[in-house]
Amino acid sequence: MIIIMKPKASEEEIRKIKEIIEGKGLEVNLSKGDTYYIIGVVGDTSIIDPKKMQVLKGVDRVMKVQEPFKKANRRFKPEDTVIDINGSVIGGSRLGVMAGPCSVESEEQIVEVAKRVKAAGANFLRGGAFKPRTSPYSFQGLELEGLKLLKTAKQETGLPIVTELMSTDYIDTFVENVDVIQIGARNMQNFDLLKQIGKTNKPILLKRGLSATIEEWLMSAEYIMAGGNENVILCERGVRTFETITRNTLDLQAIPVIKRLSHLPIIIDPSHAGGYAYLVEPMAKAAVIAGSDGLMIEVHNDPENALSDGQQSLTPDQFDKLMDKVKVVANMEGKEI
Repeated sequence: MIIIMKPKASEEEIRKIKEIIEGKGLEVNLSKGDTYYIIGVVGDTSIIDPKKMQVLKGVDRVMKVQEPFKKANRRFKPEDTVIDINGSVIGGSRLGVMAGPCSVESEEQIVEVAKRVKAAGANFLRGGAFKPRTSPYSFQGLELEGLKLLKTAKQETGLPIVTELMSTDYIDTFVENVDVIQIGARNMQNFDLLKQIGKTNKPILLKRGLSATIEEWLMSAEYIMAGGNENVILCERGVRTFETITRNTLDLQAIPVIKRLSHLPIIIDPSHAGGYAYLVEPMAKAAVIAGSDGLMIEVHNDPENALSDGQQSLTPDQFDKLMDKVKVVANMEGKEI
């Protein structure tokens, strides 16, 4: 349920309504715009009579929210959420670009790639320290040593770090050392993990599950936000379909759908979606045209010998060329990098 206040409603009128709702054991979510004030009600709203709320002083109208996700719902917060991470922004008029290798392999590798992607215009460094792999025999990442190397690359370049958390065991370590905690596709519905990161205030990059609907994806975001952490960035990385030529099928329609349903920023990962380097450029440009708030691109200085996902990684030179083209497309859409 949302209660839309009249444009000239006083702070006292808003406070009284807030007290009434909280007195019934429900949670209040306040959103203030230029000319309106929206009071979002979270919980069992069946105990509230909309007709009685409608006649309270200062109330313009009362509306029920049919979707199960509340805090992530655009009706609760009409303005787009913009997340500032150490001066690098996701959302609004800025296009965020997260770039780096699938896996951190060595100090030389991650520092070299970090310097190159920053020079090309990336404003975040992505790199996997803990790697969820389909095969138990595949490279699983350098784990805590990988985090140390990411911090070294950050010291060298100043780029905020984006890396994946797979277990609640390392939450405190990630909160201390990582700028954006990524929750991968395989953990999108790991609700215990989502609840725990919801207790932090660290920005969360939530990837869409392999077979998740958009509503299921937003409900996972709701788990995080219900815990108090509203710094959520959604990431579309392709879904599993009947197609076998590409790794996954990139759902570009998810961008305008998310923009319609939610205020949360959404970025696109064309590297994991297609699974091949040649698909990254066209899908990245298409994502920006469709309204994406950012991109996540895999970049490796030696893709042929990469320990994971080399076939979908761009070389630093290829990334340079991609960024030149992305900047042009972003400018067309009124965004800057």
